[in-house]
Amino acid sequence: MDVLYFAWVRERIGLPRERVETQAATVAELVEELRAREDRYAAAFADLTALRVALDQELAGFDAPLAGVREVAFFPPMTGG
Repeated sequence: MDVLYFAWVRERIGLPRERVETQAATVAELVEELRAREDRYAAAFADLTALRVALDQELAGFDAPLAGVREVAFFPPMTGG
């Protein structure tokens, strides 16, 4: 699946997107796999309360299943104004 990173998540990881092969069943499991890769991923995913996730461009929770998902996007909460 494609994993996209936006704003400071992208800055910490150093990539805007990457293709990830995973056996993770949920977003939370995918995050754990990513955290285990390198320190830069651990830093980006250190505080999940500061992150939002979208699956195939629909907002989702970290407990959401990944079955059939083609794209996962991680980004900080947006503010309006």
